Amino acid sequence: MLVTLEGLDGSGKTTVWEALQDAYPDAVFTREPTNDSWYGDAVYRSIEDDDADSLAELFLYTADHADHLTRKIEPALERGDLVVSDRYSDSRFAYQGATLEDYDRLEVPDPLEYVVAVHAPFTIDPDLTIYLDVDPDTAADRAGATNKFERVDYLETVRKNYERLVERHPDRFVRVDANRSPEAVLEDVEDALTDAVGDGY
Repeated sequence: MLVTLEGLDGSGKTTVWEALQDAYPDAVFTREPTNDSWYGDAVYRSIEDDDADSLAELFLYTADHADHLTRKIEPALERGDLVVSDRYSDSRFAYQGATLEDYDRLEVPDPLEYVVAVHAPFTIDPDLTIYLDVDPDTAADRAGATNKFERVDYLETVRKNYERLVERHPDRFVRVDANRSPEAVLEDVEDALTDAVGDGY
């Protein structure tokens, strides 16, 4: 089973992801962008570059995703492992879909749909996506607005994109109110995972 954690920067995804490792010690925990490949290194370099080309950046993320699937996700799923990923393809749809809205050279009616279409031929859909929903002001404040993806106005567009994805896949997404304490958020996430994988994992 592939479980993904999604949400705005500052929603607490990484905190939850780290806490779940104690509850599910036999699961495979991973993340995107990856931090163990040159593809991921290229993505992190682009994040820090305010002048990075948005379309080129999308394809850096996409290359990292493809490599991640080949190296880690597919082998783990073939073994029957539970895989928990801190961010996955929905982050690309929401974030790069927002970034490309102001990209003049990309002549598409809907950037989010374009990013989805780029991934459709090769990605693996999650079985469960836990969406940590937080308002953009709180998210930016928590994240510290340390890079171009953590500005409030940008995060508002990203959140709208996430809402579109939740509407499209209501059976896959579980919304968790991430404006609350970390303890309350983690409890709801663990309940959602228990419902999906059972107590015996």
